[in-house]
This record gives sequence, C-alpha cells and structure tokens, in this order.
Amino acid sequence: MFRQCLMALAGLLLTTTVWAAIDTYHFSSVEQEEQYRALTQSLRCPKCQNNSIADSSAMIAADMREKVYQLMEQGQSRQQIIDYMVARYGNFVTYEPPVTPSTLILWLGPLLFVIGGGVVIFLRAKRQPQAAKLSGEEQQRLAKVIAEKEQQ
Repeated sequence: MFRQCLMALAGLLLTTTVWAAIDTYHFSSVEQEEQYRALTQSLRCPKCQNNSIADSSAMIAADMREKVYQLMEQGQSRQQIIDYMVARYGNFVTYEPPVTPSTLILWLGPLLFVIGGGVVIFLRAKRQPQAAKLSGEEQQRLAKVIAEKEQQ
C-alpha cells in the first residue's frame, strides 16, 4: 500500500512539468521567425522590469508575444509593432527610449556627470596648496634635525 502511494506521488510530481506552457508559433518563413525572435528580445516585459518578453514567464509577456505574432501575421513592420507596444505600454517596453523632454535626463545625465566630475577634479587640483619655501634659517634647522636623525 505504501509503495503504491509512493509511486502515485512520484508520478504526479513527474507529470507537473507537462503543465509548463511553451509558445509554439508557425511562421511562413525562417526570416519571419528570426524577426519574431529579435523583436521579442528587444521588447521589455512591463512586469519583470529587466527581462525581455522572450525571456519572461509572466502572463503579460505571454500576451505580448501573442500580440507580436498576430501583428506579424497581419503583415505589420517591425517599427509598426514597436509603435503599437509603445502606444499600449509606454516607452518603458523599449530598451532604448526616444529622446523626449521627459527622457532627456536619461540621455544627458551620464555626460553631465562625467563633465561635472572633471570640473571638480580640475578645481581641486588647482586649489592644492603649494609647499612654502623655507627661509635660510629654517633650512639650517631642517638640515640639523636630519643630521641628528641620521646619527641615531
């Protein structure tokens, strides 16, 4: 009895992998399939933040992959599909948002940071105090101290 229960449990655990959904799409050409793969790699999943819709297992990513496939079947170009996704989900779905007033800081921020760092380094280097020149008396005292140290 115990052995039968154990076998049934093992069977149930092993069959859970069958539930994993795999997207299967039929393309009219190899080029179209490659375009689909490239497009799904270039679109970001809104839920997963840093995964493409091709790599994400979120439901919204599956819906987006399905929509990309449908739009490709309708004959829409890559740019038209990207424009559709941006209109629906916002600029976040692209890894390279367009230069607009709201994204200007993303594009200019790193450049301004490097320029600002260079200015700070330049000004600090310019302000470094120069070593004061010793008077004749101070030079003699220094030589005397050094000589005493060397004798010890």
